[in-house]
Amino acid sequence: MTSNTRVVVIGAGLAGVRLARRIGELGGSALVVGEEEHRPYNRVLLAEVLAGRYEPEVISLPAPPELVRARVTGIDRLARTVRCADGTEIAYDTLVLATGSNPVLPPLRGLFTADHQLPEGVHAFRTLDDCLGLSKALRPGVRAVVVGGGLLGVSAARALAVRGAQVVLAQQAERLMERQLDPNASKLVLRHLLDLGVEVHTECRVRDVRCLGGAVRSVELADGYALDADLVVLACGVRPRAGLAKEAGLAVHKGVLVDDELRTSDPHIRAVGDCAQHDGTLYGLAAPALEQADKLAELLAGDANARYTGTRSLTRLTLTGRDTPAGPAPSDRTAAGPTPGGLTHTGLAPFDLAAFGETDPRPGDDVVQLTDATRGTYRKVVVRDDRLVGGVLVGELGTVGALARAWEGAEPLPADGAPLLHLLTNDGGS
Repeated sequence: MTSNTRVVVIGAGLAGVRLARRIGELGGSALVVGEEEHRPYNRVLLAEVLAGRYEPEVISLPAPPELVRARVTGIDRLARTVRCADGTEIAYDTLVLATGSNPVLPPLRGLFTADHQLPEGVHAFRTLDDCLGLSKALRPGVRAVVVGGGLLGVSAARALAVRGAQVVLAQQAERLMERQLDPNASKLVLRHLLDLGVEVHTECRVRDVRCLGGAVRSVELADGYALDADLVVLACGVRPRAGLAKEAGLAVHKGVLVDDELRTSDPHIRAVGDCAQHDGTLYGLAAPALEQADKLAELLAGDANARYTGTRSLTRLTLTGRDTPAGPAPSDRTAAGPTPGGLTHTGLAPFDLAAFGETDPRPGDDVVQLTDATRGTYRKVVVRDDRLVGGVLVGELGTVGALARAWEGAEPLPADGAPLLHLLTNDGGS
């Protein structure tokens, strides 16, 4: 990357902002085009904003030196320009798609108004505007239905509950977070939500959103049972935002196809983050997006040996206890950022969960499980050929960091297994 190379990044999320920062640190520059009006922010912490635990400014990211607020509507690959909704065009030498993902909106009857808008009280949960809209509608006793019991749905249900809402979570699968957790771990997550007052329905499908005067009043399940609702939160997963790439004629499967140099089918266009599909994998997590951004910055800075070969990513979620107004907040080792004054935790202890690698054993694998019903903790790791290949940890944990490092290192474990047992039983480190 020479000093006059024009790098343009579409997307001001975690991946796009990280890429611009790393390019600057390596002596270059990048223009970031972001369509949200807010300062760039950490989307991972939106549930903490909804819970009232953080103010929106706490999750802000450092703004790139060159940031344009615009919505990109098209890419002219021959002219190497991008077109914006306001009529402007931006030239590039290298274009990077960091467009992220969109929320999946399920095919429910009554979900959209005649002009294809969500009715009043129905919210996706993907952007800061979604979060602020939900927060504005919250009041003690409001009836909220969360559709979806994955990572996002569990986070949203917990956030609404700690704000005093009467929450019902409707999950189509047989258990919560079925993609990340085994049945034992899911039961502990269920117990935590029940302790917060959340009503959980599994193996049920929402089929209808019923409105009156343009505002939601209830949702109907497939068996005909109706749930009263002042708010409905759609937490049904995300889909790569690859429309721009597809319209430009780039190779797209589920996401924008990229190689180990994060290059698309056009050598002048790269892609990183949620929109990128590498070696058949869509990650949809922060850690791979950041790693991709770092590798791409090195490539654009001229490191011919830099390659992205995939990420061994860990899913982590911290569910804090019920938040109530009080004096200055105590220190909280599970927090991902500073806690604003005026909030403290009472009643329920923090609750962590983590899942990494292969959590379902194959024939011949060794499985180590430790369960403490009193403390509500569950720890399970899978060992194959003397190597740690995956694990599920639930409860108030201090072992996640050490176990993740052992897994990422892929080094053989000692034959006696003592260090592994020490990691599973030690609450001291993270």
